[in-house]
Amino acid sequence: MAGPQAEIGVFGGSGFYEFLQDVSPITVHTPYGAPSAPVAVGQVGGRRVAFLPRHGLHHELPPHRVNYRANVWALRELGVSRVLGPCAAGSLRPDVHPGEMVVCDQLVDRTWGRPDTFFDGAVVGHTAFADPYCPELGQVLVAAAGRTGVTTHPSGTVVVVQGPRFSTRAESNWYRAAGWHVVNMTQYPEAFLARELGICYAGLALVTDYDTGLEGVEGIASVTMDAVFEMLRANVARTRQLLFEAIPAIPAVASCACHEAPAGGPLGR
Repeated sequence: MAGPQAEIGVFGGSGFYEFLQDVSPITVHTPYGAPSAPVAVGQVGGRRVAFLPRHGLHHELPPHRVNYRANVWALRELGVSRVLGPCAAGSLRPDVHPGEMVVCDQLVDRTWGRPDTFFDGAVVGHTAFADPYCPELGQVLVAAAGRTGVTTHPSGTVVVVQGPRFSTRAESNWYRAAGWHVVNMTQYPEAFLARELGICYAGLALVTDYDTGLEGVEGIASVTMDAVFEMLRANVARTRQLLFEAIPAIPAVASCACHEAPAGGPLGR
């Protein structure tokens, strides 16, 4: 592969399988197997962008079977150093409504069994992850939301569950009592793998439902897959609009510390 192909990457989530027009699909081979789909490379506001639907072109990959390592590595192979990760999420709070978005600044990992590191031998690396999301990209998304009129919460904690099942009512109450904002199935290990490679990553949660419902609030039912996809279909255009507004505003040179990969590791830039 001759030289960088893109500088900014976008992972498409549930219901978000196309993003760019006039694209050049690129098949990328990685040491971790095939990514979810060929990577579509095009331009947004003069910036070279690589788009990869994490669940595959036809949503054939459930969250626990996504090859996150191959996906993140593929974008790195194309030269990507900044990634936007829109995703579907359920609300855990009455003030975070379906149709709104949350720019995540913290996550809690409740997944299991997913390959979640590039340092699995023979080189050992320990990566700081106290602040899992890039603050600079988060600010760009919040500003873009303001310009496009999309109701967006500027911060929030996402709890990442294994899937593919939704939460029990007891689990949802537990997450809510802990003060977390939304629940999702894909932000981990995607965000962490990007950090291991020194890639800036921002999580943008599109709220589709109220998870198991809100206790004591009449008329709010538990989540169903049909309801999720109905909300996604209604909001894909708004998500695309927000990203098209944000991408040209991403600084060419990062001022954050996300690029500081594990000391002594061979994987950083």
